[in-house]
Amino acid sequence: MALRYSEERNIQMLVYLMKQYGIHNVIVCPGAGNITFVATIQTDPFFHLWSVIDERSAVYMACGLAQETGEPVCVSVTCNAAVRNAIPGMTEAYYRNLPILLCSFSYNFNNIGNYWPQVLDESVWPNDAQKFTVGIPTILNPEEEWKAGVNLNRAICHLLHQNGGPVHIVCETRFSKNYKEGMLPEAPVIEVCTQGDSFPVLSGGPVGIYAGNHKKWSDVLTEEVDRFCELYDAIVICDNTSNYHGKYGINPSIVWNQQKVEPEMKRFDVIIHIGSISGSYIIPKANRVWRVDRDGAVRDAFMKLSHVFEVEEAEFFRAYNEKAMAKPAGEMKFYGKWSNAVCELRKNVPELPLSNAWIAQQSSTLLPEGSAVYFAILNTLRCWNLFELAPGVDGYSNTGAFGIDGGLSTLIGMSFANPEKLYFGIFGDLGFFYDMNALGNRHLNHNVRILVVNNGIGTEFKTYKHFAEQLGDEVDSFIAAQGHFNSPVLLKHYAQDLGMEYFQAASKEEFLKVYSSFFSAQARKKPLLFEVFTKSSDETEALKRMYNIL
Repeated sequence: MALRYSEERNIQMLVYLMKQYGIHNVIVCPGAGNITFVATIQTDPFFHLWSVIDERSAVYMACGLAQETGEPVCVSVTCNAAVRNAIPGMTEAYYRNLPILLCSFSYNFNNIGNYWPQVLDESVWPNDAQKFTVGIPTILNPEEEWKAGVNLNRAICHLLHQNGGPVHIVCETRFSKNYKEGMLPEAPVIEVCTQGDSFPVLSGGPVGIYAGNHKKWSDVLTEEVDRFCELYDAIVICDNTSNYHGKYGINPSIVWNQQKVEPEMKRFDVIIHIGSISGSYIIPKANRVWRVDRDGAVRDAFMKLSHVFEVEEAEFFRAYNEKAMAKPAGEMKFYGKWSNAVCELRKNVPELPLSNAWIAQQSSTLLPEGSAVYFAILNTLRCWNLFELAPGVDGYSNTGAFGIDGGLSTLIGMSFANPEKLYFGIFGDLGFFYDMNALGNRHLNHNVRILVVNNGIGTEFKTYKHFAEQLGDEVDSFIAAQGHFNSPVLLKHYAQDLGMEYFQAASKEEFLKVYSSFFSAQARKKPLLFEVFTKSSDETEALKRMYNIL
């Protein structure tokens, strides 16, 4: 019998990935919802099918088959009550870590909750009846196909890795009657590698290590990464929250954001992605992305993920360093190109108006070695990422939830850890005042120093290239929340009444008179608060000049 597969793209992708991951045992329950899936796999000799009419019994049979073979088993059911009947067997699989893949099907996700016949909500499951559940809708465009590919790979990786266990995939079907003969179209496969596996060959074009927001690096990790860069002529793409203090870091923001140039060195053959969410919004142009994290999770930040390495970062780099032990360190040509490009732009930064970017330009290298700095999200982090921090300074930002709330509290919580270490915080006015009650905490210590850039508005919504910029002054009242905290005495009285030292500046000259005291390594008896008043128009102009140096 010739291979016949459904024209529905999500069904094609599911079947293709099952074949790639070696899931060939399928227990099939009769029904209308899974017709397109079953009609596809029953013509393919790769699959070994069994027919069972009772869904509850089918999942238990799959448990027995998986237990005896040590292989994953798929159970195909239709929709509605059929899925509910699978819960007891899936619960058994959960507590025994058995790799059961339940594939169910639903007609038109949009009809869920609308009293449409035979359409129930299959997305909600008991916590102990599955380790991952995902819905794969009908695919209508390339972005939806990418998302479906990531989610299908993610589901199957939960099935086969991370201790295994039952997974539920529900595919939307439109009951297409059209089938095609020939080869099943390919779908992207994301391979998970664990310790002891054969890692893929790393050769060819430029390599970049993309370090997102990252906890403090161990000396061992830094040494292995530095050696890796020397052996493979790689660079570490980082921002001020990556916390890499090795030899080969490149903060590319000033190059990447230039509006009139597209350097060839922005293209990579492989990007090795470590750390968490970066606030730099740098999207590398890569042929392949490898994600390295002990959690083994599929996280495709750049839409090019091909491998996930479920290993410690230092172990990953050590493995590749050992592969190239006989290889002498190279000339670091790629690093040289990037370093020269960044240095050249920084040398040609034009005169900036008083703004967050200008403050960063004057201050970033003054942060004392061994101190830490917390950046508010978006415009503050963006501006400071255009400049290098002083060596040995750790940087942090709440890029996880990426919200306006909690920044000041996070900074103060950091300061509790080491009363003798200096902790700086850089905030815009909305982010600061949102969390200002944290300053009243009775544990606030003298090692905290806070700089507030107060322009009296959420300047993020008026910055150069923001999509709200086109609305002009219409954004002021409600979108950008103008006029709430721009009083020249409000924060002064608040800070001083709480026992803090307070500095203020409304011009470059005033800033330059006091900023060295604020950033000094010398201990002070009280926490400091430095409020700098800027104009939103100057903030926009500063970014425009930074993004158009060339």
